[in-house]
Amino acid sequence: MKKWILGMGTVAIVGYLGVVGYLHQFDKAQATQFMTENHYSGEQKKLAEIMLSNSCQYCHSPNATLPFYSELPIVNSKMQKDVEIGLRAFRMDRLLEGTKDSTKLSQADLAKLQRVIENNEMPLPEFSHLHWGSKLDEQEKTFLLNWIREKRQMLLPKETPNADANRLVQPIPDRIQTDAAKVALGHDIFFDGRLSGDGSIQCHTCHQLDKGGVDRLATSTGIDGKKGPINAPTVFNAAFNFVQFWDGRAADLADQAKGPPTNPLEMGSHSWDEIVARFEMDENFKKEFLKEYPQITKETLTHAIGEYEKTLITPNSDFDRYLKGDQTALNAQQLRGYELFKQHKCDTCHTGVSLGGQSYEYMGLYGDYFKDRGTPLTEADEGRFAQTKDPYDMHRFKVPTLRNVALTFPYFHDASASDLKEAVRVMLKYQSNVQQPKQQDIDDITSFLESLTGEFNGEKLK
Repeated sequence: MKKWILGMGTVAIVGYLGVVGYLHQFDKAQATQFMTENHYSGEQKKLAEIMLSNSCQYCHSPNATLPFYSELPIVNSKMQKDVEIGLRAFRMDRLLEGTKDSTKLSQADLAKLQRVIENNEMPLPEFSHLHWGSKLDEQEKTFLLNWIREKRQMLLPKETPNADANRLVQPIPDRIQTDAAKVALGHDIFFDGRLSGDGSIQCHTCHQLDKGGVDRLATSTGIDGKKGPINAPTVFNAAFNFVQFWDGRAADLADQAKGPPTNPLEMGSHSWDEIVARFEMDENFKKEFLKEYPQITKETLTHAIGEYEKTLITPNSDFDRYLKGDQTALNAQQLRGYELFKQHKCDTCHTGVSLGGQSYEYMGLYGDYFKDRGTPLTEADEGRFAQTKDPYDMHRFKVPTLRNVALTFPYFHDASASDLKEAVRVMLKYQSNVQQPKQQDIDDITSFLESLTGEFNGEKLK
């Protein structure tokens, strides 16, 4: 009996080692094929070699050829789920694209990669048991972390005070460079109803500076009482967003300002020619405007608005003072909340100076948010997909800033959370996989988020 058990054990060990050996060769072949097909060079090649040698492509690159065991009945469903979550959370190919074009390099991807390395979270144990070469060695970790710090420093606004490239979040700049004369013009246009068809709607109507840069409505009220389809994001600190709108359809602030004036649900003007004509009739406005711009056009009007919106920055929050070295700026509960915020990796998506606005993320990584919400799907729920028509982008939204978040209720693109604690609970469940968060943790994180309320024109926002 003992010999039989020993024999069976030996067979099992030999079989296991045989599978490991086969997978090692399979991994090498896949890595070689990946490198050959993509023609990487320089820094990009080094990054790709590290990721491929550790088999990251299986869960973080689309169309990867999976190992044979992925077709086994018991394994298949779990592996497909792991790959689905992996692709939704982080795309290796997108990161590598960013090494060629820095405009495509995401601060959120850098943050996610850093957290995974520092916490030794990848690969999953069941994967590394079969793929023995899939763990980063110390030299690889050092190279990647140094590269991440270098790129983060490059991506931060140059005005960022007390920047620490090791940290995922940074103090917000007091200001960014603007043209004062154009700012003054943009200010006047921001509060001018002539952008709208009947003169009743201003930019400020939906982005009220005394309400955290929002209107605190589920969806904004436009011309003739019409309702928009989506919750209005805050205008404060929007200058730091990598794109504008929930679906990213505008590249910058000026581009964003072009949309609402002719949207029939918002400002309701019939055309930009009509808007320009209204401003042209105002001789005083025309005189001042033509001192700074060659003519009054859609492009120059929206450029001025964008220039003004660059000044809508809210520095000097309690959290900013803490990041700058004031260890008394946060109370004990807020400090606990900040640690939980990092522990649950909230700062990997809510990263940078604005604690957000640096990436598109999938709503419902660890559960079907839209099914559980209990209301019918709308076009607004499509997110980035509405612009790209890429199935990968369905339900992906630009991550909102957390700056002044205690003031910008209701929350999410669909305004489904009316208060901040509910928003924290939802995020913990669907984005951080904390299915039953403790009330104390929710309270602590909420208290931390309240420390993100900043100042505008020297006064605390309310």
